Amino acid sequence: MIKKIKLFPNYTKEGTKDVVNLLQKKLTEYGYEIVCKDFDLGIAVGGDGSFLQMVRNCNFNEDIYYLGVNTGTLGFAQDIKPTDIDKFLKSLQNNDYNIEKIGTLQTDICNSNNNIKLQSLNEVVIKRKDNKTISLNIYINEKLLEKFIGDGILLSTSFGSTAQNLSYSGSIVYNDLHTIQITPIGPINNKCYNTLTRSVIIPENRKVSIIPDNICDNELLIMSDGEYITCNGNSEINSSVKRKIKHLRMEGYDYTTKIYEKFVK
Repeated sequence: MIKKIKLFPNYTKEGTKDVVNLLQKKLTEYGYEIVCKDFDLGIAVGGDGSFLQMVRNCNFNEDIYYLGVNTGTLGFAQDIKPTDIDKFLKSLQNNDYNIEKIGTLQTDICNSNNNIKLQSLNEVVIKRKDNKTISLNIYINEKLLEKFIGDGILLSTSFGSTAQNLSYSGSIVYNDLHTIQITPIGPINNKCYNTLTRSVIIPENRKVSIIPDNICDNELLIMSDGEYITCNGNSEINSSVKRKIKHLRMEGYDYTTKIYEKFVK
């Protein structure tokens, strides 16, 4: 039962303050308690980035529910329009909603100096810090997939397949498949190098391992949902689907319709 709610507003988005005021008023009227901790439902008010930041701020907690009210532009992750707040609250009060589990990506970066753990809702991008061509040995469950030569590699969740992955001609994947998509960035394919030029989609029970070739200390650049770190070139990068967060979906939500409305219509 959802009783306590925390709001995660992005006030840099125009109109967010008015929507937050309305939401606070309506939530109180419907008998919900607005809190700062120990909540059942987190609501991001803003754009898609606001949803990502909310999940990150909650440390990818699997025990709570997540929802977004869109005051941004595309709003692919933000399901509720400001004009539909009353409709949403009536559905919430009547338990008239569905729960969609979203697979997230855990990435372990291991080298002789330290181990770094990253959690990603959308993607992990691996490049060289100097933007030069990178050579990466890519394995799936310890079996060599390819020796990649190009600008970099993007590992995308199903949820993140419509984000940066799509910009690199990756495929759109339905959220409930919980896949990892390996998408090449600027692959080189000629008589000297045989590199896959299309993305590879693997199921959630597989592990992707990436071992860079010939990269010196602190020359590896890794981005997780827009946040960057640099690390040693002798690192081994292992990614797999670990946690699954709970995205609250209103009755009638349809992913096919969402794709049409956001990318085709």
